Amino acid sequence: MMSALCVVSVACLVYFICGRSWQGSLGEQAHTVLIKGKAWDWLGAAPAFFAGLFPAAGQPHAYALLTAWMGMIAVALAGLIPLGSGAERWRLNSICASTALLAGCTFPVFAHWAWGGGWMAKLGANYGLGMGYVDAGGAGVIHATGGLTALAMVWILGPRRGKYGSDGMPMAIPGHNAVLVLTGCILAAAGWLGLNGAGAILFAGVEPGQVALVAVNTILAASAGALAAAVITRARFGMPDASLSANGWVGGLVAVSAGCAFLPSAAAVLVGLIAGALVPFSVEVLELRLEVDDPGGSISVHAVAGIWGVLAVGLFGRFPGNSSGQFIAQLVGVATLFGFVLPVSWGANYLLNRFVPCRATREGERQGMDLFELGAGAYPDFITHNDEYSSR
Repeated sequence: MMSALCVVSVACLVYFICGRSWQGSLGEQAHTVLIKGKAWDWLGAAPAFFAGLFPAAGQPHAYALLTAWMGMIAVALAGLIPLGSGAERWRLNSICASTALLAGCTFPVFAHWAWGGGWMAKLGANYGLGMGYVDAGGAGVIHATGGLTALAMVWILGPRRGKYGSDGMPMAIPGHNAVLVLTGCILAAAGWLGLNGAGAILFAGVEPGQVALVAVNTILAASAGALAAAVITRARFGMPDASLSANGWVGGLVAVSAGCAFLPSAAAVLVGLIAGALVPFSVEVLELRLEVDDPGGSISVHAVAGIWGVLAVGLFGRFPGNSSGQFIAQLVGVATLFGFVLPVSWGANYLLNRFVPCRATREGERQGMDLFELGAGAYPDFITHNDEYSSR
């Protein structure tokens, strides 16, 4: 919880200092490149420190101020995603530094391309690819960006000590309270309604009256995702898995975010079902086949489901006018996530690790991160690791 508090604080302040400047918003100045006579926006050029959002008369520029507020929330959420993947071995000072890189570089640049009138948003105007890249609620901008950053961090951190036995098989290290996990999922859905509704109005240009459709689609996709994960885990393991069902619920929320304002409700259910089915299989492949230790399932829930949601817009979205080429525009967005966000996140954090070590020491992991980082034992009355753990 302390790490989460620090992530939100660092993300909001860095975004205030420079992140929002590089993201920008529609109608503001941007750095452009002319290609065959067409202007391509590559980076925002708004003033730093939110300057200009409050004119001399004292009346705020409503649209720009609202996008800045939404940006603060979005970058904080993206920064929280890697925490679940780096749990139990990621040091607090490195967490803060990594969040600063995300909030000051990868997030605002990709957000400008998608939300700030950048080149991906103009794929429709410049190349006739539907409406250009569409991501109303941030399935790509927030969730896939955070999820791919989580993947980069897991590669750098490596698995937890004791996660893999001498035979290479993963060992279960369950969370301590499934009730809190499931309660958090319910609370997440409530916040998601506002997040998707605001994103649809600010970044997808929908009318406020369509927020009802956004809310309906959001809940339907989450419900379908949870049930899909529950049915799959019951069929495979003999009983439904609460943790994976919770991840299926969130996976449905993530996947529907991109097209929440443009999907028929039946399509939103299908998007959620597929996301909920992808999550448990993705968790298994990452953990068992690739030895990617992701305690919270953040990569599967946010990166995999988020990428699926971005593509689903091109498959099922309904748009006014000609939507020919919409899938290609969405595919370009996915390619940009893999071609820009993932390598830049890995490279920046790899260099960071040279100066601010990310991984806790063996003794720190044995003690537990609460005691090692904060000097406070979260569970002083429990033995949290066995002898096999200590010997590895």
